[in-house]
Amino acid sequence: MHIHILGICGTFMGGLAALAREAGHRVTGCDAGVYPPMSDQLRALGIELIEGFSEDQLQLKPDMFVVGNVVSRARQRDGSPKFPLMEAILDAGLPYTSGPQWLAEHVLQDRHVLAVAGTHGKTTTTSMLAWILEQAGLQPGFLVGGVPLNFGVSARLGAPRRADAVSLFVIEADEYDTAFFDKRSKFVHYRPRTAILNNLEFDHADIFDDLAAIERQFHHLVRTVPSTGRVVVNGLEESLNRVLAQGCWSDVRSFGAAVSDFTAQGEPSDFAVLQSGQRVAQVKWSLGGVHNQLNALAAIAAAQHVGVAPDVAAQALASFENVKRRMEVRGVVNNITVYDDFAHHPTAIRTTVNGLRRQVGDQARILAIFEPRSNTMKLGAMKAQLPWSLEEVDLAFCHSGGLDWDARAALAPMGERAHVGSDIDEVLAQVLTQVQPGDHVLCMSNGGFGGIHAKLMAALAK
Repeated sequence: MHIHILGICGTFMGGLAALAREAGHRVTGCDAGVYPPMSDQLRALGIELIEGFSEDQLQLKPDMFVVGNVVSRARQRDGSPKFPLMEAILDAGLPYTSGPQWLAEHVLQDRHVLAVAGTHGKTTTTSMLAWILEQAGLQPGFLVGGVPLNFGVSARLGAPRRADAVSLFVIEADEYDTAFFDKRSKFVHYRPRTAILNNLEFDHADIFDDLAAIERQFHHLVRTVPSTGRVVVNGLEESLNRVLAQGCWSDVRSFGAAVSDFTAQGEPSDFAVLQSGQRVAQVKWSLGGVHNQLNALAAIAAAQHVGVAPDVAAQALASFENVKRRMEVRGVVNNITVYDDFAHHPTAIRTTVNGLRRQVGDQARILAIFEPRSNTMKLGAMKAQLPWSLEEVDLAFCHSGGLDWDARAALAPMGERAHVGSDIDEVLAQVLTQVQPGDHVLCMSNGGFGGIHAKLMAALAK
């Protein structure tokens, strides 16, 4: 089959492309501003990438167009379609489907799917679970919304299906909508036998009216788990309790809360795993932060459902190397450490900062550079939470370009600790006047952030 993917450089669609290529399909794709790291990964696989969404791509004559949720029926200011290729597909009556639907039909069918859902930590927890199963010799397939450093790729098919063995597939299960023609959450397509519900807060203000609307989608996911399946749920989250109260027909294992099936005892970097109050494993690893401790408990509980003992899972986590762009050290220049992290939701920012604070101690300075880039943050739905999310930093620098709300006003409670710049150069100039040897500079964005990491290190080197 020849598939042509619209929006191929997104982490999900790029991973799908890699899986399709590995399965022997011919894969081509297009995107606006073809960009790394996904573009590099795809070209290395021999996948042809086309810049833009021009209708002349119909000449490729694929068997199926696979449409990413970046594509819409939107119009430009002059009235022309923003995605002319999609309009041409519709006009010609050509076959098209969504990424999650194609994945469900061509990759996930007849596999034991382990899906990781939640507002935060999906990518990291999915990577942990895949690594645990890999180290246990189960050769799982996976699709992650990032690049796990242990694997070096965001997706693979894993062990082939066999009549005498269960084929496992671990997938990051996103609640964002599927496509412009399918407004259900992506994860309802995956039909997992093991589902992790890691946490649940309000997000995606561009498509959800309130938290209750997201809870409803999570309940739709729970409805698809069979009675022989397992739902692994964060016992600390009232929102998830409400999800399960709507109905659950599967085995449930909780983690995190004082009264849970799986709990942790000790610091996040070295802790005992307790199951029903009994010590069953010890995790000692390079990661920090309470959020990663909770992620580990979720992955251990999910792995147990497919036969991996907690002590085996804990041993695997000792060699877990995290995910690219999750507290990734980009370099140390003149005794100043520069980190890159994907955090963009206020809660994610707060937990990321807290993890770094635990790591470096109270005496070291943390400088946070961030951009409110997600659709939710651009809408200003959570601007009031930013000072709370940055409580533990010494200085904060906000890139305010493209915002319709006043970042200075939102950060005013931080006083002189907060700085705002309208472009990358202004933000960098502000940082360079304040940074000192021994500082830890944490750059947070769910985009490329204008290459700020490399620019900052080059400036520091001078």
